[in-house]
Amino acid sequence: MPHLTEQTSLTPLAVDVAIIGGGPAGLMAAEVLSAQGVSVHVFDAMPSVGRKFLLAGKGGLNLTHAEPTEAFVARFGERSGAVAVWLQHFGAEQVRAWALGLGVETFVGSSGRVFPAEMKAAPLLRAWLHRLRHAQTPVQFHMRHRWVEGVGAGRGMGMGNQGLVFESPLGPLRVQAKAVVLALGGGSWSRLGSDGTWVPRLQAQGVGVAPLLPSNCGFDVMGRAGQGWTVYFAEKFAGQAFKTVAMQWLDAEGNNHYRQGEFVATATGVEGSLVYSASKDLRDVLLRDGAARFNLDLLPDRSLAFVQAEVAHPKGARSLSSHLKSRLGLAGIKTALLYELLDAPTLNNPAALAQAIKALPVSLRQTRPLDEAISTAGGVALGEMNAQLMLKALPGVFCAGEMLDWEAPTGGYLLSASMASGAWAGAGVAQWLQKRSI
Repeated sequence: MPHLTEQTSLTPLAVDVAIIGGGPAGLMAAEVLSAQGVSVHVFDAMPSVGRKFLLAGKGGLNLTHAEPTEAFVARFGERSGAVAVWLQHFGAEQVRAWALGLGVETFVGSSGRVFPAEMKAAPLLRAWLHRLRHAQTPVQFHMRHRWVEGVGAGRGMGMGNQGLVFESPLGPLRVQAKAVVLALGGGSWSRLGSDGTWVPRLQAQGVGVAPLLPSNCGFDVMGRAGQGWTVYFAEKFAGQAFKTVAMQWLDAEGNNHYRQGEFVATATGVEGSLVYSASKDLRDVLLRDGAARFNLDLLPDRSLAFVQAEVAHPKGARSLSSHLKSRLGLAGIKTALLYELLDAPTLNNPAALAQAIKALPVSLRQTRPLDEAISTAGGVALGEMNAQLMLKALPGVFCAGEMLDWEAPTGGYLLSASMASGAWAGAGVAQWLQKRSI
C-alpha cells in the first residue's frame, strides 16, 4: 500500500465510532454501541467480515464452554483477572442467550463445549449481520478498506487532524471519528485478515506490544538423528492420528501436567487437540531453553507392570511388531513411533521398551510458524489500557479481541473471551462518548 502523506484534498468521512476489524470482537463492539443509538462504521480489509469465525465453524462452531465460571476463568492463566471482568459482563450464559436471540439454539456437548444446534457458523453470522444492518441505528460496513495510516480519535488527537486513512477500491479515504475501536486480530491465518501489521503502527505511537507468538499450535519434532521425522515415517504416517494416548509434560515453572486424548502426526512433527492443550507450556520452555519435550504414554489404560509383563513374554519366532500387536494391541503409527525414536538396544531390551511404551520421550525443536497457529499470544499489553480497554497513550482509541496480550486454549474459550472483550470495549466507548458530550 502507498504511504499517504498529502491527503488535505480529501473530504473526510465524519463518523461517531470507527471500528477497524470485522471479526467477532469488532462486531460485538458494534452491536453494543448500535443498541445504544451510536452511529458505528465498521472497516475491514477483506471482502467480507467474520472470515476466521466461519473457518472456525467448519468443524462445528464451538461458541463457548458450559463449565463453572471459576474453572472457565482459570483457563486464561495469568490474564484470568483481566478476562474475568469481561466475562462477568458477557460470559458463557450471555453468549448462549445472544445466539438464541438471533434464532440459533445451542447445545452442550459431552465435553462441556457449546455448539449451535446446526453445528454451522454461517447461519449465525448471517443473522448477526442482518440484525446489525437493520438495527434502529444501523451499522455501516465498509469492505475492502485497508487501514494504512493514522491512529487517533477526535479532532486534534493522536495523528493530529489527519484521523484515519484507508485504502479503498475507490482510492484513499480519510475518516474522522470521535472514537476508534481496534479489533485487528493477532498474527495467525493472515489470509483471513489477521496479519499483525498493526504492531509497528501502535508501537510508533508509544503503545507497548508484547511479541506475537503462536498459541494452540503444532511443533516440529527432533528425531533420533537430530533432524525431524525420517522420510519413511513422514511419508507413511503424516496425517494419521495417535488415538487413546496421554501426554506428560513440565511447564516453564516446573509444574507437572498430564492429559489424555489424541493428536496427529504431521510431515514435520505433531499437532491436534492434545498437543494444543500443552502448546503454551511447551512453547514457553522452547523460548527459554531452545528445546522442549513431552512424554507419551501409548497405553494409558494399562499399568506399567502389565506392559512389562506382556513385553517380557517370550515372543518365539515372531517379529517384535507382531509380538507387540499380539500381546498389547500396539500397531500402526504407535509401533512405528517406537521404531522412529528408539535405538536398537532399547527395542531389544524388554524392560526399557516397556518403560518407553508408557513414557516415550518426544523432543521438540520449534513451534510451527505463527501464521499456521490457531490463535496468537502476545499483543497490546493490558497495562497500556485503562479498565475500559482504552489506550492510555491514545485517548478515544480502544482495543479488543485477539490483538490484546492474552491467550486461551481451544474449547470455546478464545471465541467467548474475544466477544466479551468486544462487548466490554463497546460499553467503554459509549461511556467515553457520553462523558465527552456533557
